[in-house]
Amino acid sequence: MSLTSTAHQLVTLASEGGESGGNHESLNPYLTGGGALLALLVLLWITTRFNRDR
Repeated sequence: MSLTSTAHQLVTLASEGGESGGNHESLNPYLTGGGALLALLVLLWITTRFNRDR
């Protein structure tokens, strides 16, 4: 596989990816963001519970 054919395939793949947007229909960005925020807050709470030396 040569460099030019690889570059051509990557350009073709990139141009096709813009049509679908890359999002699955079942993914809700608010639910995903809320879940990530909740996970980070739980990790913050756990970290502060174990750091009682102050």
